[in-house]
Amino acid sequence: MKKMFKTMSALCISGMLIATGCSNKSSQSASSEDYELSNVSFPLEEKVTLNFMTQSSPIAPSDPNDKLIYQRLEEETGVHIKWKNFAWDTFAERRNLAFASGELPDAILDAGLSDYELLRLAKDEAIIPVEELIDEHMPNLQKVLEEAPEYRAMMTAPDGHIYSFPWIEELGAGKESIHSVDAFPWINVEWLNKLGLDMPTTTDELKEVLIAFKENDPAGDGKTIPMSFIINHGGEDLSFLFGSFGLGDNWDHTVVSDDGEVIYTVKDDGYKEGIKFFQELYQEGLIDVEAFEQDWNTYLSKGKDNRYGLYFTWDKGNITGMNDTYELMSALAGPNGHKNVARTNGMGFDRNKMVITSANKNLELTAKWIDQLYDPLQSVQNNWGTHGDDTQQNIFELDETARMLKHLPLDGTSPWELRQKTFIAGPLAILDSYYGNVTTKPDDAAWRLGLMKEVMVPDMTAENIYPKVFFSIEELDKLATIEADLVPYVERKRAEWITNGKVEEEWPDYLTELDRLGLQEWLEIKQVGYDRNTQ
Repeated sequence: MKKMFKTMSALCISGMLIATGCSNKSSQSASSEDYELSNVSFPLEEKVTLNFMTQSSPIAPSDPNDKLIYQRLEEETGVHIKWKNFAWDTFAERRNLAFASGELPDAILDAGLSDYELLRLAKDEAIIPVEELIDEHMPNLQKVLEEAPEYRAMMTAPDGHIYSFPWIEELGAGKESIHSVDAFPWINVEWLNKLGLDMPTTTDELKEVLIAFKENDPAGDGKTIPMSFIINHGGEDLSFLFGSFGLGDNWDHTVVSDDGEVIYTVKDDGYKEGIKFFQELYQEGLIDVEAFEQDWNTYLSKGKDNRYGLYFTWDKGNITGMNDTYELMSALAGPNGHKNVARTNGMGFDRNKMVITSANKNLELTAKWIDQLYDPLQSVQNNWGTHGDDTQQNIFELDETARMLKHLPLDGTSPWELRQKTFIAGPLAILDSYYGNVTTKPDDAAWRLGLMKEVMVPDMTAENIYPKVFFSIEELDKLATIEADLVPYVERKRAEWITNGKVEEEWPDYLTELDRLGLQEWLEIKQVGYDRNTQ
């Protein structure tokens, strides 16, 4: 199974690695020595060290071993992890440099690899296949895959191998999945009440509400921003509002019809009509002028100052706090009475959360350590944070009798900020069957699931989403080549048209340009992948 690292020339050609160039220094290694261990059982009689690379938030400890969650793992296993840890914004560069130089650790946790990068690394034998390790040494992960066999299929590459360990987080299923909509629209009901306005139910009513916000300036001193977003930024984009005009839109502009046809949303006539509506709002001064260039920190700052009438994000708690000032707005009926909530193509699954490199000399030991991350109680902590930390706020308390982790009240703390300080964000599996047995649902997730069911699901018309297709490297290469020009063009026109109002006159040329940039080939590849995945 174990193969030596050969060459990264293909990665250099693909542009995956940094501009300093690639080299083949397979004689160098940042991996641990061979401990010649077999039939490994934890805790080990004598402590050994494995060398891992990872990434973490800038607000997390710079040494992951300062996290209680890793201290406990070391005590339980007898394995000390020597970390090379990098902040999120520098990690990819440092990871790629390690592959380019051949100075490879034993494994990379929270690897952040795309499918293309994963398959290229596998082809160049920089990482190893792990399906035999799973079958021989990883009973916790095996149990997950027996209970939910669809994940093994999603983990398996087109060549039949598994090259990485996944992150799995189930929270609801089908339309009621917590991932069905990421860009929730949050409207300031305190301002609605103050101005004697009803919750808008149509796009015309929304425009009237936003005008009232602007004219009455409820934030005071001219600080009121009727509507804000971060253009082309997933959960912070205004994509939700496109559903009033047609198919709607989502972060990857891809939906699937009920008869299984893959559709690119941004060539739909309803998309054009939505752009025209947004341009009207822009002309009226109802859209934040910074919405086309602001970053997360700017967006957050204005939200914390309570300046927004309407804004978009996954969870209002992360922007304006868990208070009663903002409520979730339901789908709006458009000019023709049409309304739709477009589903995102999201699910709680990332197949590339950890890889073992070809430099690793302790495969059984490494596999069994990784398998500890798939223990149900451990997975829950990996995902959210831990318990019993006397130095900071905890996510959980442990019910020793029931062997169950119970979420503690957040007391106004941002759930995301607290997670960044305490969690692993690496390999884990949380199945829906764990709730009520292994853990409670986090309050923020349970609350969001309730909103999804009550407010969003009634207006979801699509029965299908685009699944987590594992394309071949040849397919990925073609998709990436097309997307390199197609996606920036689409996103640039989206912003231009909202501000300049030329969508009607430019639409025919726009459709022609989409085809010139390879949209039809892109759709063909996506359709083949969808059909293959659903057979």
